[in-house]
Amino acid sequence: MSTPPAPLSPADYLKKILTARVYDVAVESALEPAQALSARLGNTVLLKREDQQEVFSFKLRGAYNKMAHLSPEQLSKGVICASAGNHAQGVALSARKLGARAVVVMPVTTPQLKIDAVRGLGGEVQLHGDSYSDAYGYALEQQKLHGLTFVHPFDDPDVIAGQGTIAMEILRQHQGPLDAVFVAIGGGGLISGVANYIKAVRPEIKVIGVQMNDSDAMMRSVAARERVTLPDVGLFSDGTAVKLVGEETFRISRELVDEFITVDTDAVCAGIKDVFIDTRSIVEPAGALAVAAIKQYVESHGTQGQTYAAILCGANMNFDRLRFVAERAEVGEEREALFAVTIPEERGSFRRFCELIGQLPGASRSVTEFNYRISDAKEAHVFVGLTTQTRGESKTIMETFLAHGYGCIDLTHNELAKEHIRHLVGGRSNLAHDERLLRFVFPERPGALLKFLSLMRPTWNISLFHYRNQGADYGRILVGLQVPAVDHAAFEEFLRTLAYPFVEETGNPVYRLFLQA
Repeated sequence: MSTPPAPLSPADYLKKILTARVYDVAVESALEPAQALSARLGNTVLLKREDQQEVFSFKLRGAYNKMAHLSPEQLSKGVICASAGNHAQGVALSARKLGARAVVVMPVTTPQLKIDAVRGLGGEVQLHGDSYSDAYGYALEQQKLHGLTFVHPFDDPDVIAGQGTIAMEILRQHQGPLDAVFVAIGGGGLISGVANYIKAVRPEIKVIGVQMNDSDAMMRSVAARERVTLPDVGLFSDGTAVKLVGEETFRISRELVDEFITVDTDAVCAGIKDVFIDTRSIVEPAGALAVAAIKQYVESHGTQGQTYAAILCGANMNFDRLRFVAERAEVGEEREALFAVTIPEERGSFRRFCELIGQLPGASRSVTEFNYRISDAKEAHVFVGLTTQTRGESKTIMETFLAHGYGCIDLTHNELAKEHIRHLVGGRSNLAHDERLLRFVFPERPGALLKFLSLMRPTWNISLFHYRNQGADYGRILVGLQVPAVDHAAFEEFLRTLAYPFVEETGNPVYRLFLQA
C-alpha cells in the first residue's frame, strides 16, 4: 500500500511561487497608498490593485500557472472548470494564451454579463444547474467523459502558488515595515498562497483572513478543526460565497493564518466607497472585504502608525448593484443614522420637528431621508435619515428626540428598515382629503425645507412627504398638501413665491391607483 505524499511545506510552496508562470497573462499590479483612508485611520493603508488585471481579478494567476504546468498531451485534450465568475474568465484567458480548448460550466443563474465575458475570451460555456455545486458536479462528469483536465478554482497547489505571486510582489514593492496583510477568503486559494510566501520570507507580518459574516466557512472550519459545510451562503459578495473550503486550503489556513475577521454588507459597501474615493475605481464586494476589515481592525485594536496592505482581489461588479452599494455605504460608515419618529398629527408639528433637527448637538446635520404618509388622526410616524460624524452617534440623537417628547426608534442597524420599509412608507389614506400631489426640486442647501414650510399657510397640512438625498445639487421631493378648494388661488401664489421647480401630479393615474383613497 503506497504512502500518501507528505503535505507541502511553506518552503515547498516558496519554491513553487518563485518559479510560478503567471506573467504571460498577468501584470505586476500596483501597490498604492490609500491617502484619504490612511489619513482618516491614522495608519498607512496600501492597496494591492489586482483589479488592474486583464480580467479585473487575481484569478488568472492561479489558473494560468496550473495550465502552464500541464503536459502538451493534456493541453491538446483541453481543460474544464466550474465557475460563475472570475475563475471562469481566468481559465478562458489562459486557455486562449496556451492555444487550448476551455470548457466552462456555469450555473443557469449566472448573469449574462459574465457569460458574455467568458465567451469573449474564447471559452465554451455550458450552463447547468442552479448553483455552483450543480455546475461543479456536472463539470467533473464531463472531465471524465471527455478526458479533460479539471482546473480547480482554489484547492490545487499550482493554483495556490500562482496566487502566492501577489505576496511576492507586495514584499518586493514595499520593503519597509508592514504589520499585516488582509486577504479576502472564499475557498481559500488566495490566502493560502499569500500566507505561504509571507510566513516563509517575513514571518513577523500578520496574515489576516476576511470573510462575510454570512459566508464564513473557513473561519468556522478552523474553529471546529475540521471542514464545515455551510447550509447556505449570502450572495452579496458572490466572489467569496463558498459553502465548503478546500482540503489543502483549510490545512494551510489553519496552520499559517494569524487571525480571521468577519465583516457585514454595510461595512463592505462603505469599503467600496473608500476605494473609490482614493482610486476612482469601483471594486466588487469581494474586492473590498480587506479594506472593510482594516477599518474594523483599527477600531477594535486602537492602532496608530501601523502599515497594512489590503488586496483588492476583483472588480467584476454588476452595474445594477451600484444603487444598493451607494444606498448602504453611508450607513456602513455610520455617516448616516435612521430613525422612526412619532410626532403629533397637528398643524405646525412638522416644522417644529425640523427646527429641532437643526438644533441637535454636534456638527451641523443634513436630512438624508424623510418619508411620511398621514395615517392616524393623532400621531404621525416619520422615517428620518440624518448625517452623522462618529460611530454610535445615533444613540445620542435618539435620546435628544425622546427628551423633547417624541417617540423614537433607532433603525440604523435594522435590516428590514434599510432594505424594504424605507421604500414602503406611503399608501392610501382616508384622512388625506383635499390632497394635491406635487413633485418639487429643492436646492440641496440648509434652509430650503424651512423656506418651504414658512411660506405655507398654517391651515394647509402636509399629508405626504418623500425625500431621499441622491448626492446631487438638487433634491427631488414628493409632497402631498391638503389644500381646501377655497385656497387654490392662494396656493398658486405660494408656488410662485416659493420659486422651486415643480410638477403637479394630482391627476397622475399612478397617484390614483396607489396613493389616493
